[in-house]
Amino acid sequence: MRAYAIAVFAFLYLPIGIIALFSFSAGRSASSMQGFSTEWYGRALSNPFVMEALWTSIKVAFLSAVLATVMGTMAALALTGMRGQLRVFFDTLVQVAVMIPGIVIGIATLIALVTVFDLINPWLEAMSGRRLSLGMGSLIGLHGMFTMSLVILLVRGRLESFDRAQIEASGDLGAGPVATFVQVTLPQIAPAILAGFLLAFTFSFDDFIMAFFVAGSETTLPIYIFSSIRRGVTPEINAIGTMVMVASLTLLIIAQVLLRPGAPRAGR
Repeated sequence: MRAYAIAVFAFLYLPIGIIALFSFSAGRSASSMQGFSTEWYGRALSNPFVMEALWTSIKVAFLSAVLATVMGTMAALALTGMRGQLRVFFDTLVQVAVMIPGIVIGIATLIALVTVFDLINPWLEAMSGRRLSLGMGSLIGLHGMFTMSLVILLVRGRLESFDRAQIEASGDLGAGPVATFVQVTLPQIAPAILAGFLLAFTFSFDDFIMAFFVAGSETTLPIYIFSSIRRGVTPEINAIGTMVMVASLTLLIIAQVLLRPGAPRAGR
């Protein structure tokens, strides 16, 4: 079993390690190590197209993560108070949203947005001279909608794990619903909310499949990388991939630390 586990992890992570290794190549080949150099990292960070795509990805990921965190936390609070078949129905919807392939979500969202734009744009153009189109707004909406289900699962899990008697005690002591939420509930679920935000940010930042359908004229970093490798893979692409991988793993590790049973809670 140990050998099997080692083989599985080697299959998963060895290609990533090879990409990271070849990103330090001094030559122009992306598939061989020709000396050691950090030149390609400098080129990637000084490439204006890379930095523009990076800034677009950061904006989309941050705004969609904020949207998903706020809406997901509110939904988790509502679902925690539900019981019976209604709770089962909404739980199923949340879980299905996580399991649906990204390409299906991307195509469905594209069709829905184009249909809505065709209905609204004639009226909007007549009144204001403007038109709705695919771009930053559609990216933020799609990623926020998809990652909201992740936030719901994380926050609801934390809500169901702490002692509800604390909320009842707060009410008995004269605190209203808002004061109880701010002083009792929010400190308890704050690690899950932050972890949900980080996961939503990571999923949005790394997404290519869904973003490809609704990006319009916007270019995120994954879309830029995909466009670049069609012209050939260079060590610069390896360097970009390595930096993205390190950033994503860092955020995921932080999220996992926050979700540990013994993680410190805000306000303790």
